[in-house]
Amino acid sequence: MREIRGKFFYCQFFPRVPPETESRALGLAGDEMAPVKQFLYKSVAELREVLLERKVVASALIEALASDPREGARRLSRILRSRRERDHRERLRLRRLFRFERELWAQGYRLVAGVDEAGMAPLAGPVVAGAVILPRGFRLPDLDDSKKILNGSKRMELAARIKRDAICWAVGSAKVEEIDRLNIYHAGLLAMERAIEGLGARPDYVLVDARTVPGCPAPQRGIIHGDALSASIAAASIVAKTTRDALMEEYDRIYPGYRLAAHKGYPTPEHCRLLKELGPLPIHRRSYARVREALGLEPRQASLFPGE
Repeated sequence: MREIRGKFFYCQFFPRVPPETESRALGLAGDEMAPVKQFLYKSVAELREVLLERKVVASALIEALASDPREGARRLSRILRSRRERDHRERLRLRRLFRFERELWAQGYRLVAGVDEAGMAPLAGPVVAGAVILPRGFRLPDLDDSKKILNGSKRMELAARIKRDAICWAVGSAKVEEIDRLNIYHAGLLAMERAIEGLGARPDYVLVDARTVPGCPAPQRGIIHGDALSASIAAASIVAKTTRDALMEEYDRIYPGYRLAAHKGYPTPEHCRLLKELGPLPIHRRSYARVREALGLEPRQASLFPGE
């Protein structure tokens, strides 16, 4: 800071380096390729417009903004630093999510499939399973257990990316009649078996959420909470969930009045009320206690899983 004729001017001096070197350090391109000094003299609004759109901003620039006399520039520095730390945590999380896959790849298993199901608890509709084989190097920010992704549009976006970039993927299902005949636990296994059979490539190894699948054509491992611990299982859970949700939305058009698109067949208070008022549909699971109660029948299936 220096005083000239009673006026104060902020001065910051930079070592003289070629503009292209400065631009690379900032991660700038095209008409953003300006010397560092000129770049930092942009207005805060211009800085926000340029930097918040960039995926990577150099640490040196973030630090320079942190010492800028303008509060807006310092606030921008904090935003960029927070975003960089958040991105770093997400990269570490995604790396941990591939731990089981990396171990299997290192042992020579090239095609590792993840398998998971959706729809064990609902009172209506099929149980759907997904099977996904991801390539090495696959990276999808926000990939996680589908139950943790509450935004339906986000799940659809992730499912589209998985289907686009996976080596192969497939879904399998068990109908309501099969659920009532076999019980939901074994119907879920049947859906998983069908999903594995539907894959375009035979897997070398299969990772399954919490159980093992009868008739699996490859070695397999059941992982408790696998949809939160394995990238392949998480991807399969998203494919299964979005597929089943789309089916329930189609049923909502076939059976208006039950709000199936809203609750997806789960036993929400609204669904249970409508079930009592309007009666069961053909897609309601007759082996489930709430549905049998609506039919005036005694409960038959007390739990979802054997041994509970």
